[in-house]
Amino acid sequence: MVCFTPLGALTHRTQAGIRVWSLSSGAFPSMLAIINVILPVFALMATGYLAVRYRLYPAEGVRGLVQFVNNFATPCLLFHAMATSDFSTTFNWAVIGPFYVGAMTSFVLGAIVAVKLFGNKVDEGVASGFSAMFTNTVLIGIPIMQRAYGQPALVTAFSIIAFHASVLITVGMVTMELTRRNGAPLGQTIRKALVRVAINPLMWGIAGGVAFNLLGWTLIEPAEAFVSMMAAAVTPAALFGLGGALNEYKLRDSWAQSLTMSVMKLILQPAIAYVIMRYLIGVPHEYARYGVLLAAMPSGINAFVFATYYNRGINVATNTILITTVLSVVTLSGWLYFLGV
Repeated sequence: MVCFTPLGALTHRTQAGIRVWSLSSGAFPSMLAIINVILPVFALMATGYLAVRYRLYPAEGVRGLVQFVNNFATPCLLFHAMATSDFSTTFNWAVIGPFYVGAMTSFVLGAIVAVKLFGNKVDEGVASGFSAMFTNTVLIGIPIMQRAYGQPALVTAFSIIAFHASVLITVGMVTMELTRRNGAPLGQTIRKALVRVAINPLMWGIAGGVAFNLLGWTLIEPAEAFVSMMAAAVTPAALFGLGGALNEYKLRDSWAQSLTMSVMKLILQPAIAYVIMRYLIGVPHEYARYGVLLAAMPSGINAFVFATYYNRGINVATNTILITTVLSVVTLSGWLYFLGV
């Protein structure tokens, strides 16, 4: 008989007639293993969506739930991960670098396509490119990575997340200010970006965890229990909240452009990362797949935040988030099938 572990991360073995398959094993058994990873994650999102849609959960509560995840639960998760990681193996630059090359390429191409093909103004093109670049690393990335490949994948994911918001938001803001009319001076723009990074609770969790790790400190038991309990809330709260938030996004006239940005985000970005890692650098498949799978996640909510901050390309941003989240059920299954071999 075939059975699966809760995290889908054990190796293939046989014990007492029970065969256990895993995505992390060398042999990829069937689409059933993929469904085992994908279905619970999107079922939680669907539950949040339906709960808000049919007023079983208040729509005004979604924002608070997402803020709880971003400002409290996830910083605890990142703190614990950084505090207990082996830094000699955590920051694998051969994986981190290609991830960001893929992201930046999607940003540039997305902006160019938005301007040249869809007739956007340059600043609107920047907002579209940001939607094709920014990955939902926390709300969807962490749950999928954990279920697919277990703790080894999370170590790599956290090393990418450590720079994700700070690097990409800074690049997006500086580019926007350089291209839009009546933009602020570059120095002021960079200061705004750095302040935004400094006040991000995710960065607090990462910085605190790194400090504890380097100083050799450990939490006392009550504090350790508190951090662990907060970290455990990330997956259900994040997915339920994201599902509820999808009720706010509606397809509008920009669906064709949004679909183009979605293809860049879900297909092009991870494909670039894969080619660089496997064929240019020669990263072993078992490590390359961690960065590639994270790059294949849908667009993050910060794409909407960025668009509304500048009041540019809001329709494209909201539609890209909606389309990539829905299509990722299929595309992530395809990437898992490809990467799991």
